Amino acid sequence: MTVSHKPLNQRSARELAQGIAAGAFTAEQATEACLARIEAREGAIKAWAHLDPQAALSRARALDSGPPRGPLHGVPVGIKDIFDTFDAPTEMGSPIYAGNRPFADSYAVAALRAAGAVILGKTVTAEFAGMHPGPTANPHDPSRTPGGSSSGSAAAVADFMVPVALGTQTGGSVLRPASFCGVVGFKPQFAAISRAGLKLAAETLDTVGVLARDVEDAALIYDVLTGQVPAAPAERATPPAIAFCRTVLWERAEPETIRALEEAREKLGAAGAAVDEIDMPGDFLAVDRERNIVNAVERARTMAHEWHHHRDAISDTLAETLTEGLATPHEAYLAALETCREARARLPGLFGAKDALLVPCVPGAAPRGLGFTGDPAFQGFWTALHVPTITLPTHRTDDGLPVGIQLVGRPREDAGLLAVARWTLARLKGSDP
Repeated sequence: MTVSHKPLNQRSARELAQGIAAGAFTAEQATEACLARIEAREGAIKAWAHLDPQAALSRARALDSGPPRGPLHGVPVGIKDIFDTFDAPTEMGSPIYAGNRPFADSYAVAALRAAGAVILGKTVTAEFAGMHPGPTANPHDPSRTPGGSSSGSAAAVADFMVPVALGTQTGGSVLRPASFCGVVGFKPQFAAISRAGLKLAAETLDTVGVLARDVEDAALIYDVLTGQVPAAPAERATPPAIAFCRTVLWERAEPETIRALEEAREKLGAAGAAVDEIDMPGDFLAVDRERNIVNAVERARTMAHEWHHHRDAISDTLAETLTEGLATPHEAYLAALETCREARARLPGLFGAKDALLVPCVPGAAPRGLGFTGDPAFQGFWTALHVPTITLPTHRTDDGLPVGIQLVGRPREDAGLLAVARWTLARLKGSDP
């Protein structure tokens, strides 16, 4: 094991697990380091919806006094506050669920505990994982949004409060905050990770994802949540074949995103990757429009109880979406689902023999203000297509704000995308436009 001199709260999940296993430090010490960082910074960042430091420390001490529990033994983890937790409130960013105490853990939380993780607390989510934001600020500039809806998870990981955290993505709720906060955001293939025990937003779109500071940690959490034995990170034997695709949404890209994509394309090619540009057929633009229809209809259905019994406690932002969903004819909803299905069927032809697509992740850097979490179109497009996607913290603006790139994997090839992402980040890390 390589000796690290970084503070414990700045180490990766893998480094913490290895250090605890080797006896270099304890789970209690790792947890204390994260809690100390939270105490120092939470007043400015507001990443956490619920914290119980004593419960986290008690869990860490119990792990220290017992046998190894699994690959996350002693590793502190943050949980987006739409995942049920039996020992902490699950409030979903809404006053409707203030003080709500579920009876049981969601699948993802139970799997993390079984692997030895210390559940540090619940991170702030936008209201019901939508677009109405919570109080979280961007660690790189507290006057700017951290993105949403997994805002607290992204900010906590970026600010070294916790090495990894869970998120969910219905449109762009993992990748957008990851890009704005300068961390890795990984959304696996749709339904790769069980959603049992979380509050659904849109049942044909919602995907459990991971926020981390490196690809190795994202892969580690993914392996745990999919029931696989985590493997040591392995370098690709050959450079990947990547298709640079501006997508049908390119006109929304701002100069910093255009610059990041162009530079990534050039550097990856120089590093040996086969990088060709491909055009996306214009009729793929319909996916962006139809995803919004699916999102509105399915949110209206999953929130039927709240709409009928607690309408006054729902934000205007969410109420507008629910109203739109309720007014959408069933035939229009079915047509939207079919449009997305037909587009998914055409993906093999779009990819060809390429391992991944290099595409925009966000229009630009995080917008100013905390009232808007940013445009989700560049992420939501691929969410509707059900493919695995990942954003990498490769670039910054002249003002030092993060701007991530997005890699899109072939359908059902999560592991392949993670391997391409690891290769890519190793060659672009530290490259600022």
